[in-house]
Amino acid sequence: MLGCVMKSLTKHLWFEIPSRRGFRNITDTVEELVTDSGVQEGLVLVNAMHITASVYINDDEGGLLQDYDDWLEELAPHEPISRYRHNQTGEDNGDAHLKRQIMGREVVVAITEGKLDLGPWEQIFYGEFDGRRRKRVLVKIIGE
Repeated sequence: MLGCVMKSLTKHLWFEIPSRRGFRNITDTVEELVTDSGVQEGLVLVNAMHITASVYINDDEGGLLQDYDDWLEELAPHEPISRYRHNQTGEDNGDAHLKRQIMGREVVVAITEGKLDLGPWEQIFYGEFDGRRRKRVLVKIIGE
């Protein structure tokens, strides 16, 4: 390990999804940050910094994205908002917290030879469940 230099890069990505729910493929952006970091072998952490948003990995196929939206709405429907105790605090996003819990907070992806080491069809997504306001995602890259 002589001569190895640990590198790191921290960036925040900002999103404002105009609807209550939506999904955005952020793979290319994360890949660009990996290139900018100069890390050849390491890890990248990508995590949503809001409790009503998610980062996850899956296929970028329109039917699947609509299936996710339909499935999540079936599991935790937005309305009636009175069904969620959380909404008794004056909020209307109890469902969004549950959707985020299902979809997850973050992903960690290996970096190999300076590239994201994703499997076939795997893409990194930002998932929004209580949109119409600005939210951030942390990207933390570490390695050699």
